Amino acid sequence: MPETPGTSHVAIVTGANQGIGAATAKALAARGVAVLCTYLRLRDADATDATDATDATEATDTTDRYHSQRSLDGTDVVDEIRRAGGRAEAFEADLSDPDAPATLFDIAEERLGPVDILINNASGWIQDTFTPNPADQFGRPLQPVTAHTWSRQFSVDAMAPALLIGEMARRHRARGADWGRIVGLTSGGDLGFPGEVSYGAAKAAQTNYTLSAAVELAPLGITANVVHPPVTDTGWVTDEVRQFVASSATHFHVADPADVAKTIVFLTSADAALVTGNVITLR
Repeated sequence: MPETPGTSHVAIVTGANQGIGAATAKALAARGVAVLCTYLRLRDADATDATDATDATEATDTTDRYHSQRSLDGTDVVDEIRRAGGRAEAFEADLSDPDAPATLFDIAEERLGPVDILINNASGWIQDTFTPNPADQFGRPLQPVTAHTWSRQFSVDAMAPALLIGEMARRHRARGADWGRIVGLTSGGDLGFPGEVSYGAAKAAQTNYTLSAAVELAPLGITANVVHPPVTDTGWVTDEVRQFVASSATHFHVADPADVAKTIVFLTSADAALVTGNVITLR
């Protein structure tokens, strides 16, 4: 098992109330990292936007499960970490607020210590499109691209990671630190992300910020990488999605969040010191 940071290391994991974020927070804590689990509970209006446009029973049931998980706070994750002997705190923050990054670092430093691991996992995900289609091939509802769909996703998936990276770099320099890890999460493909166009574009922006950080922050001992997960069952995967993956030439697995977390945690390890400036695609 690769060496990973010990108890002196502190991580901020965004979107850590469910899915890949929760799995990553638990995996980091299990290896001695203190974790600030940030989250934003899904609003009722967001869940309504995502369910009103489809009558497909399985798709609706699965969407409800997905949004139910996104509506959780971070208490259960933190309690599980503490029961296992780890250190963790939960804090609700709206990452679309440009003041949130500084607040998160202040909270982490006050409660856990200086932050040297940043996991940009949170997403403002909703599906929007340039087509008139009301639903995608799996029955999930689509919305037209609007200023609202654009701003919601770019504020959380692009602006917030950029500001969080900048805040980490500023504080890292100020205290003369020489070790750090940044991991972002992305999605989409060579032809964007049809059916999830603003989500794909925002993730592309985050990727660019993270790869730039790999170059600019290398003198500070900070590595920065991006993980592109496979189809991951965070509550939205239906039998139809599994059949699609099984027949695909490019998608090989439906992953569990814990499987993705293993790669993220490896990138925070001492063994990954030379791994930086990469988009690591998991299949």
